Amino acid sequence: MDFSTKTASKVVGVLFILAAVTSIIGGLILYRPILNDPDYLIQGSAHANEVVLGAVMELILVISAVGTATTMFPLLRKFNKTIALWHVCFRFLEAIVITVGVISVLSLLALSRDFVAAGTPDIPSYQVSGTLLKAVHDYTFLLGPNFFLGINTVFYSYIFYKSKLVPRFIPILGLTGSALIFLAALLEMFGVIEQVSAWGAILALPIFANEMTLAVWLIAKGFNESAVHSSNH
Repeated sequence: MDFSTKTASKVVGVLFILAAVTSIIGGLILYRPILNDPDYLIQGSAHANEVVLGAVMELILVISAVGTATTMFPLLRKFNKTIALWHVCFRFLEAIVITVGVISVLSLLALSRDFVAAGTPDIPSYQVSGTLLKAVHDYTFLLGPNFFLGINTVFYSYIFYKSKLVPRFIPILGLTGSALIFLAALLEMFGVIEQVSAWGAILALPIFANEMTLAVWLIAKGFNESAVHSSNH
């Protein structure tokens, strides 16, 4: 295995961990005052710095997601160019959808600031706008980190399984997690389960475990040297 491949494996591992950490901090913790508080039109403005930091965390998530795909592409294309390209495309779609969600949250923050500055605002009109912006974020959260994540994980897990670039239990976990997170997205779309719920967390756990296991493996061990070597012949 040459140095560049060793470096790429470590970079991908770090980016997977960075993506997981920033998604939890940004989307599930720092956004709470503006997305989950019943009095969000006031609380959003009161916690403006917290919300902006959450947006920064999600932008780091976007960079990390694109980074994993583009860093893995030169290696994955050696085994299946078409699927490797699909993986990059769907990872970019995931990143774009998440970015739209960030824009909706920052727009909601601007609405909250305007609401507070107005003093005696027309509350119903602000609530309608706020409901719409929150809905945009909710659907981007559904489609990006769930729907598209499930699809692009299938692509790289399939190549990993066929190529033996990593131990096969990792892509098997990835394929299982992909199916479950895709199922979670469908159940959430049809209103069977809530987006942030115990069932949602259970269905998301395998794909999270896959990404963290893969990340640790790549940082510690890297890609299978013999598999990389065979792809060059």
